Amino acid sequence: MTDISRVAVVTGAAKGIGAATALRLATDGNAVGVVDRPDTDASATVADIEAAGGRAIAVAADVTDRAALTAAVHRVAAELGTISILVNNAGYSHDLPVAEMTFQQWSDMTAIHLDAAFCTTQAVHDGMVEQGFGRIINTSSTSALGTAGRVGYSAAKSGVIGYTKALALELGPAGITANVVAPGFIVSDMTAKTARRLGRSFDEHQEINAADIPVRRVGRPEDIAHTTSFLASDGAGYVTGQVIYVAGGPRG
Repeated sequence: MTDISRVAVVTGAAKGIGAATALRLATDGNAVGVVDRPDTDASATVADIEAAGGRAIAVAADVTDRAALTAAVHRVAAELGTISILVNNAGYSHDLPVAEMTFQQWSDMTAIHLDAAFCTTQAVHDGMVEQGFGRIINTSSTSALGTAGRVGYSAAKSGVIGYTKALALELGPAGITANVVAPGFIVSDMTAKTARRLGRSFDEHQEINAADIPVRRVGRPEDIAHTTSFLASDGAGYVTGQVIYVAGGPRG
């Protein structure tokens, strides 16, 4: 454990990719604000970070509640210090074909993946500009390239890419980078849900998908955390506006 040097916020950090990312950023030496829904217990992530010698606080906020989300980010800044690293990881998918998706379900995808990223970026903007340093890492997906039965999710995740590229152009002169991590198949609640929808056991679902992945395995949350760690580092200052597909093979 190195000395704590920066403050990070990770949304959707109670479990899965978010939890792994929060822990990795903490072991890199950052204090971490662990943000997740009020009905999700983020204390385990904080406990893991503290057990590793790091510093973290859990803050409850539904990312679709703009006022609550902004307040959560401001609380992290008030308790831990000016935020230098923002990871917009919170996400969700409705696995439905276009004919069966309601407009509310479509709107949910925009709110969770795009509106939330906009609100958190605004909340950290002034602090990053003032210190002349910032790292914004937004989570997209290989579904941004199009996935049947996920029209809302695919559209929202594609929007994340365009949003991030625009941020990179706008904020680069202020010393702030903005990049996208786009996971492929990662062991998670979301991929487990897809397995159930297809009538498969999760083990079977992983085996089927691994057969089509060049490295012949499915991803783990730690695979995404490693990539995010690099993009959040001082050494990634010349990398911005990029989409890194962490998918066991080429995409895009």
